[in-house]
Amino acid sequence: MEKIRINASVDYDVLIDSGLLKEAGELIFSALLPASGVSATDPLAARRQAENTTAVIVSDDNVFPLYGEALKNSLAGSGYKTIEFVFPHGEKSKSLNTYGELLEFMCDSHIRRSDMIVALGGGVVGDLAGFAAATYQRGITFIQIPTTLLAAVDSSVGGKTAVDLTNGKNQVGAFYQPRLVICDTDTLSTLPPEEYSCGCGEIIKYAVLESEEFFDELLQKPVCTQYEHVISTCVKMKKAYVENDEFDTGLRMKLNLGHTFGHAVEACSGYSILHGQAVAMGMAAVTKAASEMGLCSKETLVRLLEILDVYKLPSEIPYGLDEMFEVTLVDKKNSGSVTNLIVPTAIGNCRIMKIQTEKLKGWLEEGGVR
Repeated sequence: MEKIRINASVDYDVLIDSGLLKEAGELIFSALLPASGVSATDPLAARRQAENTTAVIVSDDNVFPLYGEALKNSLAGSGYKTIEFVFPHGEKSKSLNTYGELLEFMCDSHIRRSDMIVALGGGVVGDLAGFAAATYQRGITFIQIPTTLLAAVDSSVGGKTAVDLTNGKNQVGAFYQPRLVICDTDTLSTLPPEEYSCGCGEIIKYAVLESEEFFDELLQKPVCTQYEHVISTCVKMKKAYVENDEFDTGLRMKLNLGHTFGHAVEACSGYSILHGQAVAMGMAAVTKAASEMGLCSKETLVRLLEILDVYKLPSEIPYGLDEMFEVTLVDKKNSGSVTNLIVPTAIGNCRIMKIQTEKLKGWLEEGGVR
């Protein structure tokens, strides 16, 4: 089992291996023991405390039928009581309405600050559950169990939680670190092809940001044949960003490569285009613009388009220039009249550029948006 320690405002481990779901109860029990106030030398007292703890499993109607019972059984085997909140899958459920329903459900179920939320699912589940954990009774214990590739390599780590508003993605949220992240690679076997490709979009982002060697590995050997290596590589990259800039005011902004235009694509599509697909389009557009402006080589663009094609990811933005520009104006990465745009200079190297927000339209046009 790979164990990666994240040192943030709350320190926690990211565990990566096959078969971890059936061990989730004991893994959570062990992770929470140091902060429980119960001595590890008094196992009966520790078990009694677990028996007085309710785990609220938050999941969607795609994932829970696959893995919900296994998680419930594992938690029950470690003494935890369980209840579940299952909502319709998809980005449209990452809303204030679903968030409110979850809070009301927990309140009606008499959930206390000593209880916990366990997110079982992809990025939508983790973001929604994490925001609820951050705000319910001013914060309760939060566990992440990602079941999609995108969530495993990116959204489950780092403490960003949020829901969407009608005109903007992730506009309401909080930084709130989990107490444990459990990545069971077996859960990736049920991913639909589109969800697999979406995860690969975020993985390619990390390679473009940090490592030409990793980029070449992804071209030579499919992600699906090396899940543990790929996930651990991405998590270690993200660890460095989170530990240096937990609250996303400097270096961590680089993780938004492809996201400024990608979030606009998602909003324009009414969230019918998946996040990883939109990030791929955003990366392609910003790299094409950088190439046209002489900020990176034509070869960099050619290599990016090649790997996107290999992983069946789109590279062309299907929306018009004016529509895309209007949506970018409400992006949370804007600071007054300036937007922090992440621009590739080569495979494995990117820079943060402060762009006058009014000039984003020119970047979109150079990126092929008409």
